[in-house]
Amino acid sequence: MQNKRLFLIPVGLAAEDSGDWAGAHVRNAVLPLRRFVVEHAKSARQFLKMMGLPLQELEFEVLDEHSKAEDLDRLACWLESGDDVGLLSEAGCPAIADPGAALVSRAHRLGMRVIPLVGPSSIVLALMASGLNGQRFAFNGYLPQSPAERDVRIRELEERSRRLDQTEIFIEAPYRNDQLFKALTANCTSKAMLSLATDLTSPTEEIRTRSIGDWQQSPPPQLHKRPTVFLLLADQARSPNRRTRSANVH
Repeated sequence: MQNKRLFLIPVGLAAEDSGDWAGAHVRNAVLPLRRFVVEHAKSARQFLKMMGLPLQELEFEVLDEHSKAEDLDRLACWLESGDDVGLLSEAGCPAIADPGAALVSRAHRLGMRVIPLVGPSSIVLALMASGLNGQRFAFNGYLPQSPAERDVRIRELEERSRRLDQTEIFIEAPYRNDQLFKALTANCTSKAMLSLATDLTSPTEEIRTRSIGDWQQSPPPQLHKRPTVFLLLADQARSPNRRTRSANVH
């Protein structure tokens, strides 16, 4: 297994993505591959066709949120059975907020070389553009669906952000974005900062950072069914133990 490789292949974030971001290094790594583990077969085929691969020669296995332990066992055997493999998420970087992380773990256990390729990540792009604390941050995935549990979690995240001087990042199913926005403006203190990064890399991209108080005084954003990353940073002036931010690390 020492010579076998698992390539982690980023996919564009927007449906109209042309793949212009994929430089020679990414293309040269992907073009020889014929075996892929993908989250969504249709979007993977579209992406690989755009990259110039002959679809009729490709093998696909699916790993998604519904995959079970026995599916991972089968995929681990498949990794061992042939040549190098590419791993694709439906959008963005595989294994980040993505079920592919479990396969990467198996690849390490099998002694495979894991090779991450450069490409777009909605979480990183949103943080870059937010103006919030990029030295200390945490990605929290999805918040609870229950309104009562969600409200409690929002208040916990704001308190943790205040205590640690940390940007809290989270996402929601696009059709529930409006409810999450309303819950944030209802539960966070007025001086906390909220950034919304919507439709990243698409022609309708919008990235806005305002205080909760300013959001409350403005017309609500149009977030319904638009992929959005939410970023929250508490008002540090309220914290008795405000920390000094660390030196730049890139």
